[in-house]
Amino acid sequence: MRSDAIKQGPDHAPARAMLRATGLDDAAIARPLVAVVHTWSNVSPCNLGLRDLAADVAEGVKAAGGTPIEFNTIAVTDGIAMGSSGMRASLASRELIADSIELAVDGHCLDAMVLLCGCDKTIPAAAMAAARLDIPTVILYGGTIRHGHCKGRPVTIQDVFEAVGQHAAGTLDDEGLREVEAAACPGAGACGGQFTANTMAMVLTFLGLSPLGLNDIPATDPDKPAAARRCGELVMQALLSGGPTPRVILSPIALRNAARAVSATAGSTNAALHLLAIAHEAGLPFDLEDFHAAAATPVIADLKPGGRYSAAEMYAQGGTALVARELRAAGLIEDIPTVTGRSLFAELDDACVSLARAAVPQDVVRPVADPIKPQGGYAILYGNLAPEGCILKLAGHGRSRHSGPARVFDSEEACFAAVQARAIRPGDVVVIRFEGPAGGPGMREMLAVTAALVGQGLGDDVALITDGRFSGATRGFMVGHIAPEAAAGGPLARLREGDIVTIDTATRTLATAAALDAREPVRIAPRVTTGALAKFARLVGSASKGAVTSPRPEAPAAVPSAPPPAPRVPAPSPPSGDAGAGGGAAATRRDAIDAVLTDD
Repeated sequence: MRSDAIKQGPDHAPARAMLRATGLDDAAIARPLVAVVHTWSNVSPCNLGLRDLAADVAEGVKAAGGTPIEFNTIAVTDGIAMGSSGMRASLASRELIADSIELAVDGHCLDAMVLLCGCDKTIPAAAMAAARLDIPTVILYGGTIRHGHCKGRPVTIQDVFEAVGQHAAGTLDDEGLREVEAAACPGAGACGGQFTANTMAMVLTFLGLSPLGLNDIPATDPDKPAAARRCGELVMQALLSGGPTPRVILSPIALRNAARAVSATAGSTNAALHLLAIAHEAGLPFDLEDFHAAAATPVIADLKPGGRYSAAEMYAQGGTALVARELRAAGLIEDIPTVTGRSLFAELDDACVSLARAAVPQDVVRPVADPIKPQGGYAILYGNLAPEGCILKLAGHGRSRHSGPARVFDSEEACFAAVQARAIRPGDVVVIRFEGPAGGPGMREMLAVTAALVGQGLGDDVALITDGRFSGATRGFMVGHIAPEAAAGGPLARLREGDIVTIDTATRTLATAAALDAREPVRIAPRVTTGALAKFARLVGSASKGAVTSPRPEAPAAVPSAPPPAPRVPAPSPPSGDAGAGGGAAATRRDAIDAVLTDD
């Protein structure tokens, strides 16, 4: 066991003494030490239930013969930080959460881990840490919030942001805004549509890092504690059997499966940034073109922000298994290993049997042959405004082209003030620059601006482009992640007020006819010069590569450049060395653990 490095032999008596001080006895210290890491905070509903779920995970670990070791790390809640300078901390927090999980678990030589996550950046951070550490790991999403009700209709946090725009437009009074605000978030759980949190929770399932179905369970559902306990049992099963570790589970095929699920559910464009980052940490080939190829997957799930249903409502009708079932039937996903020790398709077969027995009528997910939209919820564009690429969000509108005069703003605040002052006109292309990973710093989400535009009735009449990001709740003709960013001297820094900007999905271009090369780029002073954000700004890479701050590991040997033709993969090959299955070091490890458990 890895933990032998801190607990075996006379030299480590001091470490054992300190472990005893926490309440562990000899038997508990001798067992495998399993990290239970969560991002609990009471600042928002997104992570509110995670500390309780950690106790349930711990029960599962103990029941399966392990000793749980609990850690807490931070969370920055986008819904609260949105529209403020605090939003700069959001993307940087992804890196810090991944770093802190890695350092806490590696620093104590722990044997395995269960990671509990909630809001937007905590989910990819968990996957990034899993890829770095490559020890037996199970990730569980704390669950979606249930939608609220206002005047007889379901409402989510998306409705509150859009109500702000209606209030500014004079179509909603103070009391109406207060009513929506008071009703939208009825309890614990992350934002309720197919926004970033629920998109990334689904991504974890399609990557094989979370058990099929468990992330779907809403935060306040009575079945959630049992799901957490099951994750504690599963991680011990993986540890004792030499089951697959994250770098065995993660593969180009798994990444493509996840990208197709994002497209099929018109999920958050943030998934592109996070899948690139996860691939980076795993040393796997995956780029924006892979993500664009997945966008050929039609939209088959009728989910907010562009559709009718919340994530909790999809769970009630069958959950992620519905999406996986239809994608498999159309040959759009391939089989992969998962944290359960079984393949994704084996888990899906069982889920489909359960769906058939339950016979719950559902209209949230359609067959691929009868989609809601023939093309996915995003597209990757290039052009003289985005030489390294950018991402266009297609959910919630039917347009494929927009051309109009640039309205240029050097910050989100300046743009939001103009929107609230009703200074944006139909046909405009709103440009928000110097909000990229380094320039922001932190690549803020523009939900306050985009929701205000929708609330004012301009969602179908304007476009918005930025080197920043969008919330999963954003809808409208929006282009984000423009790279290189303005702060790095990218073309946006040469754009001027009134330049005609064209966004065209048919030609996959974001371009202007303006003579950009003849102009000097606009430069602004760094907004943050000390502390964590200044460090992030100095280290962070391009959004086209995932906006990561860590070095890329060496790529695994012999990764195929194209997926093999056939669907069902056999059981995963055992990992090499200490994590292997069926013999060698793993068998020795299991024998040693079994001996300890028998002695106990």
